[in-house]
Amino acid sequence: MSFLDPEKQLQILKRNVVDLVSESELLEKLKEKRALRIKLGVDPSRPDLHLGHAVVLRKLKEFQDLGHHVILIIGDFTARIGDPSGRNSTRPMLSEEEVKANAKSYAEQAFKILDKEKTEIRFNDEWLGKMTFADVISLAGKYTVARMLERDDFAKRLKEGVPISISEFLYPLAQAYDSVAIEADVELGGTDQLFNLLVGRKIQEEYGQKPQVVITMPIIEGTDGKLKMSKSYGNYVAFNDDPNEMYGKIMSIPDSLITKYMRLLTDIPEEEIENFEKEMSCGKINPRDVKMRLAREIVSFFYNEDLAKKAEENFIKVFRKKEIPDEMPEISLAAGVYNIVDLIEKLKILPSRSEIKRTVMQGGVYFDGQRVSNFKDNVKIENEHLIRVGKRKFYKIKAKS
Repeated sequence: MSFLDPEKQLQILKRNVVDLVSESELLEKLKEKRALRIKLGVDPSRPDLHLGHAVVLRKLKEFQDLGHHVILIIGDFTARIGDPSGRNSTRPMLSEEEVKANAKSYAEQAFKILDKEKTEIRFNDEWLGKMTFADVISLAGKYTVARMLERDDFAKRLKEGVPISISEFLYPLAQAYDSVAIEADVELGGTDQLFNLLVGRKIQEEYGQKPQVVITMPIIEGTDGKLKMSKSYGNYVAFNDDPNEMYGKIMSIPDSLITKYMRLLTDIPEEEIENFEKEMSCGKINPRDVKMRLAREIVSFFYNEDLAKKAEENFIKVFRKKEIPDEMPEISLAAGVYNIVDLIEKLKILPSRSEIKRTVMQGGVYFDGQRVSNFKDNVKIENEHLIRVGKRKFYKIKAKS
């Protein structure tokens, strides 16, 4: 296979990168004119992916498009330890059943970005599960406690007297051994993974391999514009959100995130993004219109242009014209009186009763056009009714005859 000029590849691969250890090593590997082995390790701690994951997966796809061999390692073994990165407490271990279910979901969603036919999927239980206790001792002997405590979250917890389990020390070593097992040339991750990725370089050298090049990508803020995107914070845009939901969530991000999302999550040319920045800063263009372009691009990527256009039309109808959408989910219930919390719980659109109560108290629930402001209120189902939860969720409720 013929490869693009190494210097040109490097320029493509450097875009939007935070850490590159090191540029000279990556260039030397590219000059070998072979398919490099590019690793991304993921722990299936949750079953769904969001746009925060897409940032790294898109960089992985760039390597793939340049002819390199992408290896997605599903950490079915390491997920049972729990990655301590960025945490101030020990993460609960997952059951084998949870890991398997999440791993299947993760791989399926990753292929919305990666080319399935060109992606090698490996599970690290394949090699970590076969290690004897003597093997683990040997691996642990290749790294020092002092080096491990250089890690920010470990150092902070040690200073504050928060317990650190020995298993958490083993996690970076297990992740590093993944690189040894597959002989990785390059490993990708978010900036919170930098320490673990650098441990991989050291461990590869200890096993007589050339150290992998380390590349980290930015961690994006969620729709609130403050905290990193996470399901735990409720500020995420999921790969599996329906087109209307995805479009609406993108439209809710702060204006300050528009061009960051464009650079990290779309293929809009840099020149065009810079032009948007200039025109927004001098008031020549409304940020809302630029955000609509962003939302169309993202929905088109995960679905298609037709569905993106329909999502945009729905958004304009509901939010600009304050109209009711043409299509919405329907549910049939027995006629009668329902507490508003019980009713919304039956719709299964919010994760818990406490969140339902919070949404009601914040004025986010309307029943037949009337705001419901007390979670103790009851509503009567007798014919056909419309309920709105939050800004974007509309449901039609019909009384069973």
